[in-house]
Amino acid sequence: MDLQLNGREALVIGGSSGIGLATAAALLREGARVTIAARDAARLAAAAERLAAETGAIPETARCDQADPSQVAALAARYEERPLHALVCAAGGSHRSPFEALTDAQWLANYEFNILGTVRAVRAMLPALRRAGGARVVLLGAVSARQPTAHQVVSNTHKAGLLALAKTLSLELAPEGIGVNSVSPGRALTPLWQSRATTMAQDEGITEEAVLQRVAADIPMGRLAAPEEVAAMVAFLAAPVSAYVTGQAVAVDGGLQRGV
Repeated sequence: MDLQLNGREALVIGGSSGIGLATAAALLREGARVTIAARDAARLAAAAERLAAETGAIPETARCDQADPSQVAALAARYEERPLHALVCAAGGSHRSPFEALTDAQWLANYEFNILGTVRAVRAMLPALRRAGGARVVLLGAVSARQPTAHQVVSNTHKAGLLALAKTLSLELAPEGIGVNSVSPGRALTPLWQSRATTMAQDEGITEEAVLQRVAADIPMGRLAAPEEVAAMVAFLAAPVSAYVTGQAVAVDGGLQRGV
């Protein structure tokens, strides 16, 4: 299926690892001109080399921490005279902790990372998205926004906020032809989940493999997702072929979410 992305400008924030990196690869394979942005310059350079080796296309890179408004502004300045056809906001994360152990500072830091950083990015890129005509925005959420997980209350809460943000933006921007959707991964074998498995294994005195087997047990498909499986949906929603799809929160979770 041709996603009609050839020659279109795409920006993937959080594109140096995990689902963001897999999304950048998918977009490059479809012929998009891709810029990946992330906080760590070394990881960005390594990601660009990997993408070039895997896809034969060389992405642009941009160091950007969404928690720093000046860095977001500098990223937006790259698009002052060019359109942005697709914006993918894949930066984010979770904080595993019981509710009572969380401090105000931890709540605010996760809010900054998951919500306010995304708000800054979308707001800064709006002129370039408008310039493109028919642009697409995809926010990465999590299935825990609708099916919360114990000991992840801070990210459960903020990921739910991302779904509401995407829905609200879709209503406000639809008259301008800009589509906004969110993708909610379930449990994907990303560096984040691998790190979480390591921590859980250490806390419980078991192996990482045992942890991953346990977390996969209540997934109807019986396994964690590969990042590329989630990225395929992100790329579709970032493409012109999905132009009539907006305001949706699409779960890519192997059936984990039980609600209708």
